Amino acid sequence: MRPDRLALAEIMDAAEQIIALTAGMSVADIESDRTVRDALLWNFTVLGEAVAQVSDETKAAAPDVEWREPGRIRNRIVHGYWSADLEVLLATARADIPRFLASVVELAERIQKDGRPS
Repeated sequence: MRPDRLALAEIMDAAEQIIALTAGMSVADIESDRTVRDALLWNFTVLGEAVAQVSDETKAAAPDVEWREPGRIRNRIVHGYWSADLEVLLATARADIPRFLASVVELAERIQKDGRPS
């Protein structure tokens, strides 16, 4: 369970960073600020990598968490970085990441309390 705790911590940190990086930003703002754009791409990549490290047991115990999408986004960024759509990333950061983060926080709290995900 320890590796899952570490992966969940990485997921929560990356998700929080994605939310913070996009707060009050438009696509044009992100496009014109290479540091923000690179940090956003990096945190989406970390998020997808960390999700891949979560055990199948933990994922099965939390079926309400959308485990597949972060990996898909990571793959798109890593293998097609030149075509990463900032509009999609910004929309994801605003609409999906807060919900995803809340689900992962709840799961991490259950694991902390019970020592297991279920």
